Amino acid sequence: MNRRHGTPPGILDRRAVRIPAAAGSSRVTGAPPTAAVVGGGIAGLAAAVALAERGVKVTLFEREAVLGGRVAGWDTRLADGSPVTMSRGFHAFFRQYYNLRALLRRTDPCLERLTPLPDYPLWHADGMRDSFRHVPRTPPWSALGFALHSPTFALRDLPRMNARAALPLMDVRVPEVYERLDSVSAHDFLHAIRFPEAAHHLAFEVFSRSFFADPRHLSAAEMVLMFHIYFLGSAEGLLFDVPDDPFPAALWDPLAHYLEKLGADVRVSQPVDHLASHPDGGFTLTAGTHTGRYDACVLALDTGGLQHLLAHSPALAAPSWYARVARLRTAPPFLVSRLWLDRPVAPERAGFLGTSGYGGLDNVSVLERWENEAHNWSRRTGGSVVELHAYAVADGTDRATTQEALLDQLHRVYPETRAARIVDARHEWRQDCPMFPVSGYDDRPTVHTSHPRLMVAGDLVRTGLPVALMERAATSGILAANGLLRQWRVRGHDVWSVPLRGRSRLLRRLAR
Repeated sequence: MNRRHGTPPGILDRRAVRIPAAAGSSRVTGAPPTAAVVGGGIAGLAAAVALAERGVKVTLFEREAVLGGRVAGWDTRLADGSPVTMSRGFHAFFRQYYNLRALLRRTDPCLERLTPLPDYPLWHADGMRDSFRHVPRTPPWSALGFALHSPTFALRDLPRMNARAALPLMDVRVPEVYERLDSVSAHDFLHAIRFPEAAHHLAFEVFSRSFFADPRHLSAAEMVLMFHIYFLGSAEGLLFDVPDDPFPAALWDPLAHYLEKLGADVRVSQPVDHLASHPDGGFTLTAGTHTGRYDACVLALDTGGLQHLLAHSPALAAPSWYARVARLRTAPPFLVSRLWLDRPVAPERAGFLGTSGYGGLDNVSVLERWENEAHNWSRRTGGSVVELHAYAVADGTDRATTQEALLDQLHRVYPETRAARIVDARHEWRQDCPMFPVSGYDDRPTVHTSHPRLMVAGDLVRTGLPVALMERAATSGILAANGLLRQWRVRGHDVWSVPLRGRSRLLRRLAR
């Protein structure tokens, strides 16, 4: 693993790590092998691009009418007649997402379709306010700077903290972090450290809920890994970029055109019904009226989609693998409410705000602060486009009641919205994010299966690297493609990672 050799554009951390692909020819020679990629989210798009760029004949199958998976967008029309794009909500494109950003650079070399947000503010209902704007990027100064600037930390709190319990935060390695902490919940891990209660709620709970899970049910290993990626292990900082247009226009439509130019066949609205393996190592895939033979397959599906396809596709791999996949769980439901208001929110409001203590409300976005479509609607009507998120909603919760409760909390956070009339609203209820429960790591699939030509990709996959969320999806897609390319003796694609272990040698020794 080489550091800083041929560093791609956009990587500022001098300790970012390059994981080189296996050597081989630059492209397929002779008759190109065929590969089916099942799933058109980030993982599937990454796998399809990585294969097609090396000359593999790729067919991409997506069950929805649009690409992007959980970062997709689709057309709708408001009550005032305006055509707009709806999505499953705000996504932050952190600077640490090296492989996802490299994927997007295929069609946007300078990432001009991403725009930075100036801050990542956090509000608690008791009046506490935090911000990452002035926090240094490089650890350990980032942690020290946050503690010094944050109102949630006070000198009187330090003697009560359990420094020994916090040491695992300083020496994060994969898979060792799972061996040490997967049997502990994120809640219990933080409770053992005895962080100040305000910091626990305002900072740590906000971060852990970004995995769409209650911290009492989330693996501490996954949360500690997250702190390494975003805060304690990387010098890229905690600020992020967002697309300046809706997801299809900014991200996925250009990437679909790029794939088609490479000769890939992109098939939307075509769910795969059945997959069967053959003694020659290939597969027969059935998707509606289409039946085709493929030399290899990448399954880039969410948890439910993967389980459903495997239930109708027996004997692809070892029975033990099927049993582990069957035990995977999805996170609790979440809600995205997008409101088109007839008057603006106050001009000083942040584009994105993380919240705690406001009932089920986890964050608020004001889309016209960065998205062109929302900005144009706001300028034309004098209104605002506001989005509310509620993560980890309890099963069985009444949806209408929850939606009303989020609106009430918006009025608490931004009181000027009380006087606004809702021109239109869209409420997206979903339950398809992977759950990373206590002691669940061993059941998660790896990129490779017992079938050499069957790969798995997605944010539910174990990659052996410190990656999470959208970056785990992109990284796993590239690794899946590399696993196939290596069998065809074709050079794969390098991947990049934040440092593979804690940055301080002294703290690593203390942690051990």
